[in-house]
Amino acid sequence: MIGGIFPVFNKDVSNIATFDREPPAVMCALFDLRAFRWAQMMKFAIGEINADPALLPNISLGYRILNSCSSPTNTLRAALTLANSQNEKETVSGCSPAVSAVIAEAGSSQSLAVAGILGPFQVPVSYFSTCACLSNRAKYPTFFRTIPSDYFQAKALAALVKHFGWEWIGAIQSDNDYGRNGVLAFKEEVEKFGICIAFVGTVMRTYPQEKILKVVEMIKQSTVQVILAFTPEGDFSPLMREVVKHNITGIQWLASEAWITAPQPSTPEMYRAFGGALGFVVQKMNIPNLNPFLTNINPYRDQSEPFVKDFWEIMVSYHLQRVNFRNQFGDDVFFDENGNPPASYDIINWQLVPSSVCSKACPAGTRKAQIKGKPVCCFDCIPCAEGSIANSTECVACPLEYWSNDKRSECIAREIEFLAYHEPMGVALTVVALLGASLSLLTMMVFIHYRETPVIKASNSELSCFLLLSLFLCFLCPLTFIGRPTVWTCMLRHTAFGVTFALCISCVLGKTIVVVTAFKATHPSNKVAVKFGPTQQRIIVCSCTLIQIVICILWLKLNPPLPDRVFKYSNRKIVLECNTGSEVAFYVVLGYIGFLAVVCLVLAFLARKLPDNFNEAKFITFSMLIFCAVWITFIPAYVSSPGKFTVAVEIFAILSSAFGLLISIFAPKCYIIFIKPEKNTRKHVMGKK
Repeated sequence: MIGGIFPVFNKDVSNIATFDREPPAVMCALFDLRAFRWAQMMKFAIGEINADPALLPNISLGYRILNSCSSPTNTLRAALTLANSQNEKETVSGCSPAVSAVIAEAGSSQSLAVAGILGPFQVPVSYFSTCACLSNRAKYPTFFRTIPSDYFQAKALAALVKHFGWEWIGAIQSDNDYGRNGVLAFKEEVEKFGICIAFVGTVMRTYPQEKILKVVEMIKQSTVQVILAFTPEGDFSPLMREVVKHNITGIQWLASEAWITAPQPSTPEMYRAFGGALGFVVQKMNIPNLNPFLTNINPYRDQSEPFVKDFWEIMVSYHLQRVNFRNQFGDDVFFDENGNPPASYDIINWQLVPSSVCSKACPAGTRKAQIKGKPVCCFDCIPCAEGSIANSTECVACPLEYWSNDKRSECIAREIEFLAYHEPMGVALTVVALLGASLSLLTMMVFIHYRETPVIKASNSELSCFLLLSLFLCFLCPLTFIGRPTVWTCMLRHTAFGVTFALCISCVLGKTIVVVTAFKATHPSNKVAVKFGPTQQRIIVCSCTLIQIVICILWLKLNPPLPDRVFKYSNRKIVLECNTGSEVAFYVVLGYIGFLAVVCLVLAFLARKLPDNFNEAKFITFSMLIFCAVWITFIPAYVSSPGKFTVAVEIFAILSSAFGLLISIFAPKCYIIFIKPEKNTRKHVMGKK
């Protein structure tokens, strides 16, 4: 006999079939009163089993159905009644029918009660209990179910939430084993995906309204847009009514299989709030011979047959099969051989799937920062520092050659900066340098052409030409400073500058010594002055220049200047410049030029008041003052100038000092040659009347 505890009818129904085989086994079933159709299903199943001798040879099944009223207490009472049925009177077969199995109720809590009591002695089976807790073989070693466990439903719901990218959701559970275990399993699954549960509300059909309203306030105060309801329809109904009453809309509801197909959410009243709910349904299939069994139930054939009268009042399929009329809207109403009405659909443009997160995704250029005391789904967005870009949860520094854009969303290549020929400052400096070189050549041509005139002879034409040649080279030096630095240009610009200026100042020094010795030569007793001729002048110029050449060779040999990329001046630029290599060598070169300039300045200053009408010492003194002033000012300006302006300062110093020498020393001579030729006489040059 099969014992059934179903919510069916308010009566105890027994039917023990007798056969020529072994005494019938008794199965018991416990059903819900509102779902008496399950009782008919049980009768049909037992009839199918008894009709097939291959299933249970020599064994016949009977049934006994008791009412549970969907209550764990009543279910437990019915289960104990079935367990004590062994003591009841014997049947007509002379045997006491044994309860071989119990088909427990649909609710998980009711099935837990039956499995816990009858498990060690019988084989309870559930037809609709999904709680994962019933899979505990240590507590329920003989429990079996015919529907998947909620463990799998929880995994499926979690995968659905992850698919839509929801990270911040709420949950509603029924205050029973089904709801609590279902939400617990769901929570364990979603936490694997980094999804957060904002709140868990608990409902029950027997709860007072105050508890339901607390859950309503919980929903209204939360920012979630997606809520999972893991609860049967009956427990969920009070909350559904309050949600509609408080006009809570815009929520994407996720449903467990217990209410996703329930009729209540599809009513016009409820659909406003619960339309568009998502959930999973247990797969369905057609059972052979079930339809004829149900349609052949006839209350006149066997009036003692249990359930038939009630069932017949509901099932009127025979008459419905022949319905065929046109309603007031002009639609034909009928049912085909499969019981289907005419197909008619409306096209609906469904709502967008909402976004449900505690904190919105961080915009480009910001990173997530966890808020202390809140779930991982709640975070602040902090902008990344300059030079780094956001990578979801952290800021990543850009490579050295790159910098972050203004939005901190991507790394962009830094701008390459150097003093180029095509930019305005490069063009201006190039023009000035070429102008100075041209003036030097023109002046040299003038001196060669007028070399026999007293003014040129008095200024030592050979040293003057050497000086003009060195000035020509000095004016060309800035051209090596302009353009992209290379290995050769870096080595050339500093050494060429050092050597040409050493040659230039050496020539000036030679001219200064000539002026001084020329005055001393007027005294016959001064033999040194007499011996300081052209040969000695060339020796002074060459030796002074040679010292600078040796310094430059050592510089290039030991630690030469090389092109370098500098990042310190600007975050968005890479400055290409020549690294001096050895700063000591660089300052030794400058220091040596300065030493020669100071010696020239001292000698020229001492000879400034010599009696010649055309005393060149005065002009040399003035030129050396300009030269020294320029290069003394150059050092702090050079050190403090950023990027390509460092090169511009150095070029400016070269051009300024070169123009100072060219103009101070040679402009007066050119003035006399071209403007005052009457003064270009020996008498005037020597100051004689």
